[in-house]
Amino acid sequence: MKIATFNINNVNRRLENLVAWLRDAEPDVVCLQELKADQRSFPQAVLRSEGYEAVWVGQRTWNGVAILARGREPVLTRTALPGDPSDHQARYVEAAVNGILVACLYLPNGNPQPGPKFDYKLAWFDRLAAHAASLLAGGYPIVIAGDFNVAPTEIDIYPTTSWSKDALVQPAPRAAYQRLLDQGWTDAVRHLHPRERIYTFWDYKRQRWPRDAGLRLDHLLLSPDLAPRLRSASVDRAVRGEEGASDHAPVWFELGAPRTHSPLSLRPI
Repeated sequence: MKIATFNINNVNRRLENLVAWLRDAEPDVVCLQELKADQRSFPQAVLRSEGYEAVWVGQRTWNGVAILARGREPVLTRTALPGDPSDHQARYVEAAVNGILVACLYLPNGNPQPGPKFDYKLAWFDRLAAHAASLLAGGYPIVIAGDFNVAPTEIDIYPTTSWSKDALVQPAPRAAYQRLLDQGWTDAVRHLHPRERIYTFWDYKRQRWPRDAGLRLDHLLLSPDLAPRLRSASVDRAVRGEEGASDHAPVWFELGAPRTHSPLSLRPI
């Protein structure tokens, strides 16, 4: 089973890029972020014609998240991160796919920092940690995937000081990400490539893609019962170099077959 995350940075503008990648990579599940499309504008018909059913939470101009599943219907379980009823930003969607609970997120950027946007980022991280802990307590096989907007360590950003004041590399969100891992989650890419400089995002500015001046912001976390099934994980870097590309590249992992099968039964929320 192949599961991927891809910050598409406007799903309709980059629909051709997305479809080309889906045909080439053939992922079974895809988490998309930054749809930048309202609920009615999501390209459901096109994706269905490519063999993918979807659940999504749209939002005009910014944000928006979706889960695609090849050849099956995702069972929607949640359309918002719990913990703050006043938060209406479209940053979280959750669904069961083929016995695995998949959580797709677009964590706040947090810039400029310090300030209200950075405070919102940290509060969102706290809510995510609380919900992630409750999911683990439920005993389900789980994947949390998406754009976390944090480069967890110094090897997750190219050697530079130019980002030193950016919210993506501050100690507080890095510590929040580590606290999440400390619950027992496995960072798929870092687990299999512990010392490599691997990037998933290259800003459009200052020739950062041609210079390979990237950051690793997009992560795939596996619950403890899934981690032993992890077989491979990587970044489809070439997608970032295509004409009209997103500033992110798809990230994916593959799971081996489970030893036993226990269907996941979840009640939609």
